[in-house]
Amino acid sequence: MHFPASPAEEAVAAELDDVRPALAPAYADALDGARAAVLTRLWRALAYEPLPWVVGRERGPGGLALLLAGGGRLEGPAPDPYTTGPYVRELLYDGRAYGQAARLVTALGVPHAEGFAAELDDSTANLALSRAGQPPAGQDSAARSTWEWEQRIVDGHPYHPNCRSRPGFSVSEQLAYAPEHRPVVELGLVAVPAGQCLVTGGWPPELRDGERILLPVHPWQAAHTLKHEAVRSGFPAHPLMALRTLSPAGGGAHVKTALSTRLTSSVRDISGYSIETAAAVSAFAESLAERLDGRLHITRTLGAATAHSPDLAAVLREPPEAYADTAAGERVLPVAALAGLPEARSAAWRAEFARLALSVCLRVLELGVALEAHGQNLLVVLSASGAPLRLVYRDLADIRISPARLAVHGLPVPPLSGRLITDDVTVLRRKLFGSLVAGALGAAAGSAGALRESLAAAVPVLPATADTEALLTGPLPAKALTLMRLSPGIPGDQWADLPNPLADHRPGGDPGRRAGYCPGA
Repeated sequence: MHFPASPAEEAVAAELDDVRPALAPAYADALDGARAAVLTRLWRALAYEPLPWVVGRERGPGGLALLLAGGGRLEGPAPDPYTTGPYVRELLYDGRAYGQAARLVTALGVPHAEGFAAELDDSTANLALSRAGQPPAGQDSAARSTWEWEQRIVDGHPYHPNCRSRPGFSVSEQLAYAPEHRPVVELGLVAVPAGQCLVTGGWPPELRDGERILLPVHPWQAAHTLKHEAVRSGFPAHPLMALRTLSPAGGGAHVKTALSTRLTSSVRDISGYSIETAAAVSAFAESLAERLDGRLHITRTLGAATAHSPDLAAVLREPPEAYADTAAGERVLPVAALAGLPEARSAAWRAEFARLALSVCLRVLELGVALEAHGQNLLVVLSASGAPLRLVYRDLADIRISPARLAVHGLPVPPLSGRLITDDVTVLRRKLFGSLVAGALGAAAGSAGALRESLAAAVPVLPATADTEALLTGPLPAKALTLMRLSPGIPGDQWADLPNPLADHRPGGDPGRRAGYCPGA
């Protein structure tokens, strides 16, 4: 069925005609696929998240029907919460077909629908733009560096309907700054008297000017937020998949910049808390990684500084390439890039990776730290033949640390307080399971069936702990990303329980033991 262009789709097309007319035909061709990709992500959310206006779910041979408050009925295909391929081309709401996520949400008329629909429209149009900007099949050279692998991640978050929502970014700005368009970004520098800055860790001489700290700033930030600041010329850099984090073209530390706009779900500034805790968290995590026998490396935070403003701050981070032996042919790439790795398409490779990722991250959780190990933060070092060897984790700003668990293992508790610190077992498990299993491993597998195979293969090497038992036998937590966008007055994360493909496909009452697993205390 043909659906007319939405406002955002028309706006992007019009601006593209002005700034990059050669891309216009490819953009038009990409729209149908982008609509299906966003609608598939939205259907996953509607099918599984605890949305208050979904009052019933009816599963049948033809798919799934949602019963809505007020008597409406929304029908679609049988959902797979771990699929990464677009399989939803249209949904039926009270018998009428909708092929665009934004128009469906508008028709549903649920609370806060108007703002969310605008974000979905933006996400769809920008996803089509992202896909339009890719080189033709067979003309893309082999990726060599980590930043090149990161720039191959075109579709953004694998499960969030707002995967390419970038409000405040024009088409020309996306082409100039978004990693999937492979630009070189010229970072600026703002000089701030050292006495007016909070600096933790080291700050390199090349980013100092006498008694002034030179803070790297993103050009979008300079143009839209720092209008009254004098911005000097800085240095060229390659944007990574996080967009606001960049790899300098001349090498060296990666630079995490403040970017005060909403990308996907969150406003991407840098909090004072992150700067205050950066050095202590980095030192703590580095010492913890020493307990993992070389299977996990943490990229160190080399320096963090803020002019006491979340809009003017930066973090310097060790590049993950530091942990790959390039002379031996090793390479390191984010887990989100595995879809582009030929080796990772085999069940045997995914099983080997799952054994590595789960055994390491569950051991870290047992010691007292829940990593937010999603496809962006978690990287894997590959051998010359493509075998997964060890893990690299970056960006410590949102881990969770359990003092009680650290104490059990005789580990020192870092001098920290605030949101990073918790002994709540539910919070700890949600942080890891939601990011690693329902996120990174689910997306790498691409379906519930493939994820089940990966998890089953990993069971024999997992630590015998209560965390492992919970992972293998209970539902899998995932952030309820759509519910969060439709609940602007509720701070913090909200969660959905996804079916556990391992537990749901084993007969009897003890799925762990049937795989050779013996749960511990």
